[in-house]
Amino acid sequence: MTLDLFVPGRLCLFGEHTDWAGKYRTMNADIVPGIAIVTGIEEGIYASVEKSTEFEVYNEATAIESVWKDFKCQMVESELKRIARSGNFFSYCAGVASYMLEWYKVGGVKIVIKKMTLPMKSGLSSSAAICVLVARAFNQLYGLNLNTLGEMNIAYLGELRTNSRCGRLDQACAFGVKPNMMVFDGDEIEVHPINVKQNLHWVFADLCASKNTIQILRDLNKGYPFPSTPEEEKEHEALGNINTDIILRAIQYMAGGNVEELGKLMTEAQANFDKYLAPLSPEQLASPKLHSVLNDEYVKSLTYGGKGVGSGGDGSIQFLAKNEECQDKLVEYLDNQLHLKSYKFTIKPVHTVRKAIIPVAGFGTRLYPATRMIKKDFFPIVDTDGLVKPVILILLEELINSGIEEICIVLGSEAERQQYRDFFETRLEKEHLSKLSLQNQEYEEKILNIGKRLQYVYQTEKKGFGHAVYQCADFTKGEPVLLLLGDTLYHSFTAKSCTLQFIEAYEKYDKPMISIHETPLEQVSHYGIITGNWENQNETFMRMSKIYEKPSTIYAEEHLGVRCKDNTQKYFSVFGQYILTRDVFEQLHQDIINAKDSNKEIELTSALEAVRSRTGMMAVKIKGEMFDMGNPAALRKTIANY
Repeated sequence: MTLDLFVPGRLCLFGEHTDWAGKYRTMNADIVPGIAIVTGIEEGIYASVEKSTEFEVYNEATAIESVWKDFKCQMVESELKRIARSGNFFSYCAGVASYMLEWYKVGGVKIVIKKMTLPMKSGLSSSAAICVLVARAFNQLYGLNLNTLGEMNIAYLGELRTNSRCGRLDQACAFGVKPNMMVFDGDEIEVHPINVKQNLHWVFADLCASKNTIQILRDLNKGYPFPSTPEEEKEHEALGNINTDIILRAIQYMAGGNVEELGKLMTEAQANFDKYLAPLSPEQLASPKLHSVLNDEYVKSLTYGGKGVGSGGDGSIQFLAKNEECQDKLVEYLDNQLHLKSYKFTIKPVHTVRKAIIPVAGFGTRLYPATRMIKKDFFPIVDTDGLVKPVILILLEELINSGIEEICIVLGSEAERQQYRDFFETRLEKEHLSKLSLQNQEYEEKILNIGKRLQYVYQTEKKGFGHAVYQCADFTKGEPVLLLLGDTLYHSFTAKSCTLQFIEAYEKYDKPMISIHETPLEQVSHYGIITGNWENQNETFMRMSKIYEKPSTIYAEEHLGVRCKDNTQKYFSVFGQYILTRDVFEQLHQDIINAKDSNKEIELTSALEAVRSRTGMMAVKIKGEMFDMGNPAALRKTIANY
């Protein structure tokens, strides 16, 4: 098996130096936890990886030919550690491999670097990226079931086995090309995705000057863990409460689309750095070239703000350009007029979910004979507002209240369309309408307005659930789309509906996503079961490692249990909601082609598993309850308890 991997570089937008400062909380509890905003960038390392009997790393990227030497060695701990201490670029690979061998007893891997667009020694953590790449290769090839934070930590510990002394910020590249908030509390690290409302046009540049990072860190570390002078007390305040305030405002501006305020905040952050930190290392942090570029009038005309990067000094600089045109002009000016080496990247918002799919094409045979006359999606249920509504209406109202704009209903035939036409498009006769209360007459208009949002497709051949979903491929137009089951209702335990919880979760990760809930082991054979590793301490977000349809209890117990923080093994099934991306529909299309001229059903689960294995997939635990009404027992429970 050969896998293709990409790991980006990373840039710290706000909160430099707080990673090591926060670590000192293990010795001084009065230190405020470090907090930073870090983003992956578009430049990075592309590689193919496969299992091997040895540890082999080869380079096909011209960008690093001058510093690279292909190598391979036996998977022997002493040899890997010797290479890690050699000081060459590939020493980082060996450092991580030695850690993997020591703690996980893995075999070898073969890594071929296909392309490297990430500049080296420019503050973008090229060494951290290669370390994450190696950790991810071992993790995925040997099924170690590490989550992203686990890969990040191993990359960090592996790099420490080299001559490098990296910071905890560096390995944030493990989380991909999107911004994250990182919290450093002693030895503990938390990573939280950040929402971005609109494009942020960033420019990063190497100042092509000189600084002594070791000296800067030595000077700033003198004030930790306990300050002994007024200047060191100000340093603690700057890396503590002042920094926290800046970070929280930055997150607010990014989520709200307040680009100009975000740029001003960069300038404010640099002013605080100059006021509180630069005096502690005046020789290195005077930064004449940095300030010259920041104060350049033409640069200021193209940007909302700028600041230094990393340890500070005349190393690197970053700007928030006013728009894409200004971004291009700034890169041209920095490169051609100021003779710097600049790079542009754009932090993009997640495409929010505005479309939904509800398949209702089944015959409803388990609810016969009622389904001879009425589709199960029109079975009446008493809703929480006291009105008796068809199941489909309850679902549609939840979708619209969660911001969904367009809904596609998958029917089995044109004949089934009539029931929807009668309910959602046909006005009541005047005599019937007059018998309703004024409130219900107003509700009648609401039903008709819902009908205007509906579109219909037909699954004329019953070739599986995945086949039904694929009928909506043209409807999606490549956008992420919410998929709900037509015979399932949801009750939230919070003020936010289950659907809104789910959509907001997707906007944090921008990956195909499945909602999940805990399922007793004895019931797993009835459901699609999800396993993986928790991404956060609250155990709500899971990076999935497998999707398995209706496993036996024995198989689930051996392979599908999820280890939780209370040291128990739990099992999770689909909560009935999915967010599907273009990748999923492309996989369904391929599955349909492969199954041509056969009776094989097209299953959504197998398509999801294929996409998960290539690009990753998230699951989220929803705070709510699911009511299935696809069989008599479930229907009786729903009527009684919904």
